[in-house]
Amino acid sequence: MKKIRQNKAFTLVEIMIVVLIIGILMAIAVPNFIQARKSSRLNTVLANLKQIEGAKEQCAMDQGAASGDSSKCTSSTLVPTYMKAWPTNTPVTGTYAEGAIGTNPTFNGKDAAAWTADPSGL
Repeated sequence: MKKIRQNKAFTLVEIMIVVLIIGILMAIAVPNFIQARKSSRLNTVLANLKQIEGAKEQCAMDQGAASGDSSKCTSSTLVPTYMKAWPTNTPVTGTYAEGAIGTNPTFNGKDAAAWTADPSGL
């Protein structure tokens, strides 16, 4: 009588092919994931700067503040009347500054146009 041997394991070649395919997929996915993170961080900063600018403009109209006036529309007067909360827990660490009336708000010393032109540092 002849015994039939049944192998239920994978061969080394099959395992190496699976590892190769996973490596190729990772090489494609990881750079895209990193780019998506950078893009979402930039969009978060730009949205927060736009929100601060809108609140500052509304405050200036309500207060009758002139261009260049930095005392009437500070972060403490913008919250909670013109903004729900000051952006602090963002995915990017740094500080937002509202600036004087007629100037753009900044994040880490750069305004929205500067962040759009050079998003390094996020």
